[in-house]
Amino acid sequence: MGLRDITRTAVLAAIAEYDRLGQDEFLDKYGFDRARSYLLIHNGKAYDSKAIVGVAHGFLPEERALTARDFSGGEATVGRLLRGLGFTVQIGDMTVDRLFRLLTRLNVYRSGGLPALYQPITLLWALARAGRGAPRLVSWEETQRQIAALIKHYGRPGEGDRIYYRVAALYGAGLWELDTDSGTVPNAHGSSIPQRWFDEHRPRSGLVTPVYELVRDSAEAQSAAVRALTETYFVDANPAALLDELGLGGLRTGSPAEAAFSARAAEYRRLCDRVDVFWAERDTTRASRMSADPVRSADARQAVLLRSEGRCENPGCTGDIHDLTDGGDPILEIDHIHDLALGGPDDPAQMIALCPNCHAIKTRGRTRKELRALLMATARRRHETLVAEVS
Repeated sequence: MGLRDITRTAVLAAIAEYDRLGQDEFLDKYGFDRARSYLLIHNGKAYDSKAIVGVAHGFLPEERALTARDFSGGEATVGRLLRGLGFTVQIGDMTVDRLFRLLTRLNVYRSGGLPALYQPITLLWALARAGRGAPRLVSWEETQRQIAALIKHYGRPGEGDRIYYRVAALYGAGLWELDTDSGTVPNAHGSSIPQRWFDEHRPRSGLVTPVYELVRDSAEAQSAAVRALTETYFVDANPAALLDELGLGGLRTGSPAEAAFSARAAEYRRLCDRVDVFWAERDTTRASRMSADPVRSADARQAVLLRSEGRCENPGCTGDIHDLTDGGDPILEIDHIHDLALGGPDDPAQMIALCPNCHAIKTRGRTRKELRALLMATARRRHETLVAEVS
């Protein structure tokens, strides 16, 4: 049996065990890390989606629980499976960079090489609402009326009707919430089933909470999201009039590369700000940073990993590893250029991402003194590039 054989009953059994053991014991018992992207929502509680699916496999007849190494997570596997069984799966902690990547990878219909615009237009409408703090969820009648008018005016010919397909597609991508007590939401693809379901349940709908709150609270996030959608999908159309109508015309658009850099820089600055707050809220002396168990900031490590873009930051690296871990992470070691235990600050500007080979040279190689000087200059230069104000 494989993932496709997992039943709703098996998932509910895994959820029950999760509740009985608690998150930490459940994950430790079955060898899973906490979910970073996709969360299973059941009865108002969030669960680590990949772990639930792996354990659910063990509740099938004569089967064992799967480990994290046995299958990949993400939307294409875990997300699609759980939604197909009638569960709600939402994106967890949201960052500007992650939102940008999600929006540039929508599964849109293409005709003659041109992407359909109904999903991007629907998202732009919702992003505009979030930016001005309008209610996140909207009645089905209002959703249909407003989106249909926008798509009819700014979309490609024939895209203005059947709004339920567009909303169902965004729900399937984990970007859209449908406020309904019903079980399974129909797939966006098919005959008239989605229309019958929406006509019957008429759910309030809108962006999932993590996306809505990020865009509502961050002008940089809204700008990056708009750029992602307009530059990726409006390849032969000028979105200026649409953006003006939605109140988004003041947001600067640029190339996809510029948008990606802007999103990454905004998230990097946010993480660095959190590092500053982390230390400001602690009465942490130099002695505590030099202790055998020094205080650490998870945000500092995450900032350096984001800055590295998954590659070793040593300019002279000759052995950068292009493989990934089982969890899909780059094989990098986030290191303090001056050892943390010896007083090196937990500060992204003085930390660097290294492949295992460069880390070994920096730690015990004969050229480590010269390498540390190069790494310090490199880290500061890359740090200052991202924290510089964008004009």
